[in-house]
Amino acid sequence: MRAQNGLGPFAHRCRVYYEDTDAGGIVYYVNYLKFMERARTERLRELGFAQSQLAGEDLLFVVHSSEARYHAPARLDDELLVSAEVIELNRASLRFKQQARRATDNVLLCEGQFLVACVRTNSLKPRALPEDLRAAFADAVGPGTHSKQEIKRGS
Repeated sequence: MRAQNGLGPFAHRCRVYYEDTDAGGIVYYVNYLKFMERARTERLRELGFAQSQLAGEDLLFVVHSSEARYHAPARLDDELLVSAEVIELNRASLRFKQQARRATDNVLLCEGQFLVACVRTNSLKPRALPEDLRAAFADAVGPGTHSKQEIKRGS
């Protein structure tokens, strides 16, 4: 699959449903992780890659580590904008910076970083990102993005 080039910032729109809330009527904290997972998946799709097709090419993405900070609650029926920005592109992994904001007032609700590893489907062993996927992310990332080599050199 060929990737699209020249894409700007990415945000996935989603709605808060009853099932996403806790007894207090606010989004249960782990559900922000689900919203962010969906945004990463949709970011891949926007670049021209479907996870179902990648799995057929012996490639899966797995979350290696995550960090989240919560700022304000989202509530039932809120519409959210969830970003997915690659801030580090390595040989076999990507680091995403993500934010969930309420669409009506742009209030930051949750932010986090996720290290996502590229692994083989059957063995779950690390594998290099395919060149077309690497190129798609390289074209889509912002000027603040670094590769592991650049970080080691202090760039």
